[in-house]
Amino acid sequence: MAPIKKFQLTFDCAQPERVALFWCEALGYVVPPPPEGFADWGAFDRALPPERQGSAFACVDPSGVGPRLFFQRVPEGKVVKNRLHIDVRVGTGLVGEERVAALEAECTRLVALGATRVHLLVADGVNESCLVMQDVEGNEFCLD
Repeated sequence: MAPIKKFQLTFDCAQPERVALFWCEALGYVVPPPPEGFADWGAFDRALPPERQGSAFACVDPSGVGPRLFFQRVPEGKVVKNRLHIDVRVGTGLVGEERVAALEAECTRLVALGATRVHLLVADGVNESCLVMQDVEGNEFCLD
């Protein structure tokens, strides 16, 4: 068996800091400390060449368990559905109306942070209900 490896999830986006801060709030992640020698990330960013300023941002799970999320600026906009998306696990162990209520409560919180509600997929006898959403730049994710 191969050893478990650490990994990060990388998002292509237009505004890395904005998207990263949304995901910090959504997941309870934090912005890591700036590199040594810099008082904050703003100071680090200002030290970069102008064309690289604002080009990347990251957030981490404060417990160290979850993957690092990295956000990089790209010139093109989002065109099609994501091939990979995040499932935010807010209804684990819940079924029926109790599960939908938990999904709706989290949806309301995330919409206030700039997310968009897409649609509720109602339980079908095989899969439990989940709620499809988009982050602040339109990247799809699910509340499940």
